[in-house]
Amino acid sequence: MRSTQKDPFVVVIVGAGPRGTGVLERLLANAAETPPSRPLSVELVDPYPPGGGRVWREEQSPLMWMNATAENVTMFPDETVTCDGPIRPGPSLSEWAAAEGACAEVTHTTFATRQVQSRYLRWVFDRVVAERPQNVSVRVHATRATRVEGGARTRQRVWLEDRDEPLRADVVVLALGHLDAVPCKDQRLLADFADRHALRHLPCAYSADADLSVFRPGEDVLMRGMGAAFIDLMVLLTEGRGGAFAERADGRLRYVPSGREPRLHVGSRRGVPYRSKISYRLVGDPPPLPRFFSAPEVDARLAGRDRIGFRDDLWPLMAKEIAYGYYHELFTAHPGRVALPWQEFSAAYDGLDWDAEPLRALVEASVPSKADRLDFAALDRPLRGLRFPRSADLQDHVREHIRADVDRRSDRRHSADLGAFLALLSVYGQLPLLTCLARLPARSRVTDVDGWWQGFFEYVGSGSPRERTRQLLALAEAGVVRFVGADMWVEPDEERGVYRAGGTSTPDTVEATGLIEARLPDADLRTCTEPLLRSLYRSGEAAEHVLADDDGYAHRTGLLHVSPDDFRVLSRDGVPHPRRFALGPFTNIRRFATFARPRSNALSFRQNDRLAREVLRLLGAPARVSRNDGGRRAGTGLPAKTGPALPAEGRLPVQDVAVVRPMVA
Repeated sequence: MRSTQKDPFVVVIVGAGPRGTGVLERLLANAAETPPSRPLSVELVDPYPPGGGRVWREEQSPLMWMNATAENVTMFPDETVTCDGPIRPGPSLSEWAAAEGACAEVTHTTFATRQVQSRYLRWVFDRVVAERPQNVSVRVHATRATRVEGGARTRQRVWLEDRDEPLRADVVVLALGHLDAVPCKDQRLLADFADRHALRHLPCAYSADADLSVFRPGEDVLMRGMGAAFIDLMVLLTEGRGGAFAERADGRLRYVPSGREPRLHVGSRRGVPYRSKISYRLVGDPPPLPRFFSAPEVDARLAGRDRIGFRDDLWPLMAKEIAYGYYHELFTAHPGRVALPWQEFSAAYDGLDWDAEPLRALVEASVPSKADRLDFAALDRPLRGLRFPRSADLQDHVREHIRADVDRRSDRRHSADLGAFLALLSVYGQLPLLTCLARLPARSRVTDVDGWWQGFFEYVGSGSPRERTRQLLALAEAGVVRFVGADMWVEPDEERGVYRAGGTSTPDTVEATGLIEARLPDADLRTCTEPLLRSLYRSGEAAEHVLADDDGYAHRTGLLHVSPDDFRVLSRDGVPHPRRFALGPFTNIRRFATFARPRSNALSFRQNDRLAREVLRLLGAPARVSRNDGGRRAGTGLPAKTGPALPAEGRLPVQDVAVVRPMVA
């Protein structure tokens, strides 16, 4: 079919979860002010319901909670977002719950269930579609995209799992979210061992999709990983099997077993769970951030250097920023525990290098109690250097560690921790904006940034709600959960036909007949189960992002390689495809929270806006700038692009807003 000038442009978005919905919102908001030269049809492809997608679909256990409070979750950009497109504000999760009246149990500080979040996401999607411009239609295909074909100068053909004819598109946006993966060699060996000895093994999986029914009541089960996935699985295997928690007279929880739960032996590199979420607000004023780690200032400071180092150049500024947030709250909110006024301490602190003797002396003189001083090493690895003669001693120590963490994160006397957390968020948001990261050796990006720093951030900032940590403590006191220790290892014991595990915290080991990898699957183009991505990778039309140094060091990230400037998919030869874009955790552009915090100039909003405007520019929309920023693209320093519209080609007729589902016999 050949097109006419009246036929619409077609944009296919593969993935209709939170990221796809966010891209759609920016696409429609920009199209209202800078419409393309023809009507626009947006086709979304996702086998799961739009808005929530797979991970946030409503059909999952009500025991699955979010790990952010409802007031800190939004899908709408606000006036703090520096982007060229128009701002169309909307309610946060808590504001939506209050306005809708259907979720009376959700307050500002509630950790809502994922089912509630799913309903919010569907509401967002429906509102975005309902407010679309008159010249735009939206259609959802409840199926899976299997491959994409088409050259740089021809329309794209998007093949669907249950259709004989493809969707034909002028532009394709991949917003697939998190991916499943075929188990790696080590995981296959463990699974084969389980098959030979009639054991049970669960590889890395998303909690809502994991089949936990194979694990037997009273069975000893190893769990490798102590982050968010571990907490989800722990709850499903205990409370999800009929167990219950009761309040004790001292305010702590007691676990009432159902008799159907297995006995869980858990460990990780740190050997302790992520830090519990803080359940109070700042006592003092918010720290003015960024202070020492703003991307423009750091880039200017390190300009002219051929190479930079993480530990020498970046971490000292990052640590000083986090400590600044901590001490700002300590001094302004708890002046009785410090020896100097904040203004005097701050003036001295500003001029000193991190971790140098003068700064250490300043802190020691100004903060009399060692317990009130920020200690990154103790915070990061609380079991480092500790060796317990028996596993029982380790259990006592880790339980006390968790007990102290629960108490501290709910005690406003320790509100300096919240100051540090806010500074940690600021640093995390500034780091991906650094242009000087390109001069950081690849080895350091892998081990320091993607390795240590990412792990430290998640450990300190992405823990579970306090109630979940209280439940973990109750399970540990009941003997349902036991701790293996730091640097956990697992090996198959062929002679005894069991899994055996241990760590560096105690010489004792444990034997088990079940093993759960309590981690999410790693995104990897080579092993992911998405047929569309695998076909692009095999054909060379998509490439894996590889980090390499001049000395021959190379690291395969497993991530889809896209241009950091405009998110176009790069081929194996490094050539960007003009009609294909991708954004999300499966790409090398992945440093953002799943959901944005209101009034935080969230990176995800800026990314979505840049992508949407680039798509519309490609479709012939004028490069009009809605925000007063001098006509420059937010976050890049580049002028707004202008360029020719796509050539006219055949286009499929589309219906108005609809959901297209596969035929059922």
